[in-house]
Amino acid sequence: MTSIAIETPGGSVATDDASPVASFARQPILNREGMLCGYELKVLAPEVPAGGSEPPDTAAAQSAAQADTDTTPDSLPGRAPTPAQIIARAIVRALVQADVRSALTGHPAYVDVTRDLLLDDAILRLPRERFILELPPSLEVDDTLIERIVYLHGRRYRFALDDVTQPTDSFAKLLPYAEIIKIDVTRVPRTLLAKLASVLKSAGKLLLALRVDAQDDFETAHGLGFDCFQGYYFARAQSAATRRVSAPRHALLNLLQLLAGDPTVAQLEAELKLNPVLVMHLMKLANSSGLALGHRVTTLRDAINATGTDRIARWTQLLLYADGRKVALEDDPLLQLAASRARFMELAIERMPEAGRDEADAAFLTGVFSFVDAVFGGSLEKTLNVLTLSRPIQAAILHREGRLGLLLSAVEALETGAWDRLGELGEQLQPLTLEELAQLGLAAGAWAGVADRSAEGLERIED
Repeated sequence: MTSIAIETPGGSVATDDASPVASFARQPILNREGMLCGYELKVLAPEVPAGGSEPPDTAAAQSAAQADTDTTPDSLPGRAPTPAQIIARAIVRALVQADVRSALTGHPAYVDVTRDLLLDDAILRLPRERFILELPPSLEVDDTLIERIVYLHGRRYRFALDDVTQPTDSFAKLLPYAEIIKIDVTRVPRTLLAKLASVLKSAGKLLLALRVDAQDDFETAHGLGFDCFQGYYFARAQSAATRRVSAPRHALLNLLQLLAGDPTVAQLEAELKLNPVLVMHLMKLANSSGLALGHRVTTLRDAINATGTDRIARWTQLLLYADGRKVALEDDPLLQLAASRARFMELAIERMPEAGRDEADAAFLTGVFSFVDAVFGGSLEKTLNVLTLSRPIQAAILHREGRLGLLLSAVEALETGAWDRLGELGEQLQPLTLEELAQLGLAAGAWAGVADRSAEGLERIED
């Protein structure tokens, strides 16, 4: 695997082609109120070429870290790193890059760690307040590993036991050092799940339910006192009844239909005046730092002119997904997923041959409306017809057809960390590579997380 330089909203990421590079995908983690409280970073470890060695910049950083830490047998200076150590250090090097930090939008990251990574002092480069280290069930637990975990725990690194399905000897040995227990609620019998949850909650552990993709699984885990939930139940149609939107749905649909017909300012003004909530949001958007040009916008007509119909359209599209509570947009999981998916599609299509502005706009629409049934419920096809989306967009969403359908499949694979599937799709999306697709995913997540502050897409929603 080689690295690439990708332009992002915050600049470009330049890396050394000779260095192994890790790739990441985000999975949302929600709290009991249904708001984002973290992300798991699914890691695609880099390949190390035959005869590969650690790049000089990492070796220097390793020496600096070593000077401030106790020496462990696996991290003695002067010893040539093993391929596994080279991979571990490449993962750390990638985790501390700005694009990963931006994609986390202020939330902590959960990252699976290997034995080699735990025993290597490169791990000390990870800010302990930003990363939670996940201990997989396959981890070989012996005295050396426990000693290392005790040391890291003393330096205030936080641990989670990952993918727990039943108590084991390794589970018992690691439990005293773990703050969070991630339980696969789809693989644990209900009676054992209830008992396990009760015992662990009594021991003061935070419980995180894994693979929660159905509303029933969420309700079961929530009833047992689980603190966090990882999965896509919130983006399914069956959860639509639990969301509260910040503006009337029909008003948003009417506005979208009007925007699709290239309306005049007078027409937009008349439609918006029927919906005071939308007017309030638009005035905030127009007066945000990214749009206000030295003077305050005070009239609706000026707000429309300052914002522009394209930005109003995107704002309205994403507003469909916003929760009606007073929450920051970066904490709203459905809106973040819709915005990230739409931006990924747009960024990806722009890097493909013979793609113009119209196709980029279609790609954004495909992403943003790909799970609109999570808001409206009922038939996805019927909702898409109401939105009067073009045939290629509908074919992409409903049947994954065409180039837009391929990109939609790619972003779905990326969201779940299905690297093999993403690699297969990458063969059909050349010149895009798997590594570039992963980088675009991070760039899209960063864009979605700051859309309210930069006025790129939305103003903060407050009812």
